[in-house]
Amino acid sequence: MASITASSVSFSASCPLKQNQASNLKKVSLSFSGKSFPSLRLQPSRFRIACAAKPETVEKVCEIVRKQLALPADSAVTGESKFASLGADSLDTVEIVMGLEEEFGISVEEESAQTITTVQEAADMIENLKAKKA
Repeated sequence: MASITASSVSFSASCPLKQNQASNLKKVSLSFSGKSFPSLRLQPSRFRIACAAKPETVEKVCEIVRKQLALPADSAVTGESKFASLGADSLDTVEIVMGLEEEFGISVEEESAQTITTVQEAADMIENLKAKKA
């Protein structure tokens, strides 16, 4: 049995994963700053597996966000950038999503579009939609 010593733990898997794909991870033991926790049985509904988008997808999303918000080409837009912090209102966010749909040939459901607040979230959503489409 393996144990992990850290202040935070991240589980990752190779992308793309199909929705509802079973994981081989069944049990994990954690230890934080000398405190041990007994083995925890993992329940699939309690953990979310997310795939990080490719760097080129993140960069393309950054370009689209700069264009839609009329930001200078040298403005600092990264995966962590929040649309609101860049000056986007709800209409701007809708236009950004429309630009993403056009650029990547995807269709974003309204519920999904309303949950996107950062460049990284948008890029991750694009990768997931492209994987489903393939």
